[in-house]
Amino acid sequence: MRTTNSPHISGRWRRVGSAAAAATALALAGFGAAAQADAATPHKVSAQTIATQIAKAHVQTTNACATTAKKGYASCDALRVTGGTTAFMEKQAAVKGVAPATIKPNASSGTPTGYGPSDLQSAYGLASAASSKGSGETVAIVDAYDDPNAAADLATYRSYYGLSACTTSNGCFKKVSQTGSTTSLPSADSGWAGEISLDLDMVSATCPNCNILLVEAKSASMTNLGTAVNEAVKLGAKYVSNSYGGSESSSDSSYDSSYYNHAGVVITASAGDEGYGAEYPAGSQYVTAVGGTALSKASNTRGWSESVWNTSSTEGTGSGCSAYDAKPSWQTDTGCGKRMIADVSAVADPATGVSVYDSYGADGTGWNTYGGTSASSPLIASVYALAGTPSSGSYPAKFPYAKAGTSALNDVTSGSNGSCSTSYFCTARSGYDGPTGLGTPEGVSAFTG
Repeated sequence: MRTTNSPHISGRWRRVGSAAAAATALALAGFGAAAQADAATPHKVSAQTIATQIAKAHVQTTNACATTAKKGYASCDALRVTGGTTAFMEKQAAVKGVAPATIKPNASSGTPTGYGPSDLQSAYGLASAASSKGSGETVAIVDAYDDPNAAADLATYRSYYGLSACTTSNGCFKKVSQTGSTTSLPSADSGWAGEISLDLDMVSATCPNCNILLVEAKSASMTNLGTAVNEAVKLGAKYVSNSYGGSESSSDSSYDSSYYNHAGVVITASAGDEGYGAEYPAGSQYVTAVGGTALSKASNTRGWSESVWNTSSTEGTGSGCSAYDAKPSWQTDTGCGKRMIADVSAVADPATGVSVYDSYGADGTGWNTYGGTSASSPLIASVYALAGTPSSGSYPAKFPYAKAGTSALNDVTSGSNGSCSTSYFCTARSGYDGPTGLGTPEGVSAFTG
């Protein structure tokens, strides 16, 4: 299991690691005893003060799937927060005028500690679409192994946030194996169950009217995961999210043609969680490769700001120039002769992470905060679902490129995810860059075609 001590702001862990230090920080920010006594009046707290407190978010994480993928296999791209304070917790504490509580490793939480549906819909201009669109659309989630509590945990998440029920009995939720069986399912796995909960909750948060199809591969091999992708498409899903990845290999072109080449279907894939470097299937020319950002409340017109997610030299969004996959015609950057990762991006930094409910196994302690590009991939797949069914024969990865440089996308221009010889491969800039692609959604118009 890869465990990392991951301060969102370098050096902040020691300075604000105790409740006493956090209380001091609040006092310096202008809260003090008066603000604590008047916690019932959050309107008195300025947006700038909240943004300042959110910047103090600092967490430790563990890889949800607890394994490093071997050749021909993938690992999930989910990071579970095991300690520290998230941006959501810092915001709540600032509004109340108190010191933030601290997440304890493997401890259960009675309430969410990360961003929820209203936060994500606000950040990406999706509130109107989320309330009125998505009915009849099916977003498929492809993961390895079984989550026995998937349906129950999904119900808990949706009930807490006031979303409509999405159950097997009402036809909204369906869980099958890679062969389509509803009864002969893979063996259960606690780490992948957390990944599954993250994926299901992100679809719910982004497209609450969508149906959800969970397809569980019998192992994390590329062949089994790819078979699950084919099954999802066979069962009618027009939006398929893949929150996993492994090392690139000379087999990728074969995987492309066998599993990921589905014209007229959205296939999204996580860019990775280990910083600069390419992984597969994000490197496939047929998928929408999804990078990751740090998402924070801000005192600007949008109300939010984003930068490249980069926690450390070994934790951050993936990006890079594929060693094997051909460049799709709609990518026009000139520094990479092959497929460039990513296309678009969304929140992935665990310090600005999302709330997830997971009750299965050792990691299933109830409410958790998750990050990783496993959060951004299902989010983007669900934005496509809000935008409507892709045109027949199209490759939806190209849709955002028609809106490059417009208000349909939030251009992310700050941060990097490592060192690289060609600057935009790892460093944000105006326009296209590797870590964040063309940017993040601002509504759904960049995701239709």
